[in-house]
Amino acid sequence: MLTEQFNYDLPSQLIAQVPAPRGESRLMVVDRSASTISHFRFADLPSFLATTDLLVFNNTRVSARRLYAKRDGAADTEVLITRRLNDLQWFAMLRPARRYGIGKTLTLTGPHGEEAAATVTEISASGERLLEFSTAQTAELVGNWGTSPLPPYIHTALPADEEERYQTVYSVHPGSAAAPTAGLHFSELMMQALEKAGVPRAYCTLHVGIDTFRPIKTDNPDLHEMHGEWARLDDVNAKKINSPIINRVVAVGTTSVRTLESAASAAAAGDRVAPFCGETRLFIKPGYRFKSVDALITNFHLPRSSLLMLVSAFAGYDLTMRAYREAVSQEYRFFSFGDAMLIL
Repeated sequence: MLTEQFNYDLPSQLIAQVPAPRGESRLMVVDRSASTISHFRFADLPSFLATTDLLVFNNTRVSARRLYAKRDGAADTEVLITRRLNDLQWFAMLRPARRYGIGKTLTLTGPHGEEAAATVTEISASGERLLEFSTAQTAELVGNWGTSPLPPYIHTALPADEEERYQTVYSVHPGSAAAPTAGLHFSELMMQALEKAGVPRAYCTLHVGIDTFRPIKTDNPDLHEMHGEWARLDDVNAKKINSPIINRVVAVGTTSVRTLESAASAAAAGDRVAPFCGETRLFIKPGYRFKSVDALITNFHLPRSSLLMLVSAFAGYDLTMRAYREAVSQEYRFFSFGDAMLIL
């Protein structure tokens, strides 16, 4: 298949700029066995789940920060902290970046005029700069500056007192450059309701990288180099997934899918997964055979993206593209702050 086959027309007004209250988005339900598409509210999700279904959540937490730096007295550089290497070194994307070669120093600015210097010590193949601070105390100070970054297609910043809206209510482990957006629909009340209904849950961790927003540029998807993301499924949660009383594993988000399917590669006979910890570059596209996931909760993804290809692999290409066309015609809200899809 060609990358262009995963393109679709999306009116810009359907790209959600602000989040709906948790649990109040729309929910498209796609039934693979019947090839049907139906429309509900996300609050209806519990009615589709049973006590033999296991919800698997990605409990990563967005830790990337957007702040600004100056050089030669001018504060004109946007700095997106993408990941922490150690107490002294952080990776960051700079814009503009060309002026910041190895050995160059930039001065980061805080919300109240504070300043901290960092030196570029390395440039990755993707253009990330490795910034080194003089002391761990300085790095920790800078870590409290700035705001949570939103995807490039969202043009309205969240107020400082609403930044938690770009975190899932169950986020625990800092490390993501972006939120696992399917999880943003779950409120504390829904989590409590699911627990009261006896729907079990498990957790994995995948730290979402900044490349998640970059479309595939090769005409042939097979030539696309998948970005690496750190993921972990511990022994306790692997045992929950492998439990014989579980009928369906319901992945909350494509990041949970990639973690579980990465963990499935070394599973023993009769098990769905094995404990996993490390970088995954798993690229799931049509033709992939799923080993651990039976149902998927996900948002609507960008055209020509690896995430749309993953959904197409799970639901089938024709049914997926039909669902997307219907979502456009029914004026669903798209992308990170948009509506949700449940694929059964």
